[in-house]
Amino acid sequence: MHKRFRWRHIEELVIKIMMILSTILIAGSLAAILLTVIMKGLPGLNLAMITQIPKGGYYLGKEGGILNAIIGSIYLAGGGTLLALLIGLPIALGLNSYASDFQGHDTRWSILVRLALDVMWGIPSIVYGAFGFTLMLFIGMRASLLAGIIVLAALELPILTRAMDEFIRMMPLELEDAALSLGATRLEVASTVIFRQLLPGLATAVLLAFGRGIGDAASVLFTAGYTDRIPTSLLDPAASLPLAVFFQLGTPYPEVQARAYSAALVLTAIVFFTSLSSRWLSRRLGRFAVK
Repeated sequence: MHKRFRWRHIEELVIKIMMILSTILIAGSLAAILLTVIMKGLPGLNLAMITQIPKGGYYLGKEGGILNAIIGSIYLAGGGTLLALLIGLPIALGLNSYASDFQGHDTRWSILVRLALDVMWGIPSIVYGAFGFTLMLFIGMRASLLAGIIVLAALELPILTRAMDEFIRMMPLELEDAALSLGATRLEVASTVIFRQLLPGLATAVLLAFGRGIGDAASVLFTAGYTDRIPTSLLDPAASLPLAVFFQLGTPYPEVQARAYSAALVLTAIVFFTSLSSRWLSRRLGRFAVK
C-alpha cells in the first residue's frame, strides 16, 4: 500500500513537471517570436508605410508603403470568412438539429460530415491553393480577389464549422427538449434556441477563422495574385500581407528586407488583436448562454 501511494505521488510530480515545462516552452516560443518581430520590424514602421501604396522603385528601397497589402488582406480574409459563415452555419445547425436523434446521439450522416470536415481541416493550405489554381485554369478565370476569397472560404470552412459544432454540442439537451415539447419545430429550435446559445461560439469561430485566413499565404499565392494597387473589383488581383513579407524578404536590398519585418509586425498585431477580441466577445456573450 505504501509503495502504491509513493508511486502515485511520483507520477503526479512527473505530470506537474511536464505541465510546467510545456507552459514554459509555449510561452517562451511566443515571446521569442514577438520579440524578434518587434525588434526587427518596429524601427522600419512609420505612418507612411501603413497609409501609402508602393510607389515606383518601392522594391528597390524607395518610397511607398503596404496599404495595398493591408486592405487586400482584410478584403480576402473578411470575404472568405463571410462566405464560410454562410455555408458553415447551416451545416453546424443541421448537424445538431436534423442529423442527430432526440437523445443527441450521432447518426451515420453526422459522423460522415464531421469526418469530412476534420479531413479538410488537416489538408495543407498549399493544396487548397493548387486546387483553386487548377479550377481557375479549367474555367478560364484569372487570379483575382474573388478567387482568393473562394479558396480562403474553403480553407476556413472546416475550422469555423467544427468550432460552432463543438460549442453547440456542449449545450444542455434539456433546452432543445423543452422547446420541442412546447410544440416548436426543429427549424424553430435551430433558428431561435440553438442560435441564441451559439452566439459566444459563433463570435469565437468567426474571429479564429478570420485570423487563420488573414495569415495564410499559400492558398492565395496562385489564386489572388499580387498587385501594388488596391482592388476596386472582385475580378482585380489583390495583395496580402503574408505575400508582402515573402516578396520583400526575397530581395537583396536591406531596406526592403527591413520593411518585410515591419509588414510582419503589422500582420502579427492584426492576428493578436483578433485573438484578444475573440476571447473578449466569447466571455461577454457567454453571460447570456445557459450552461
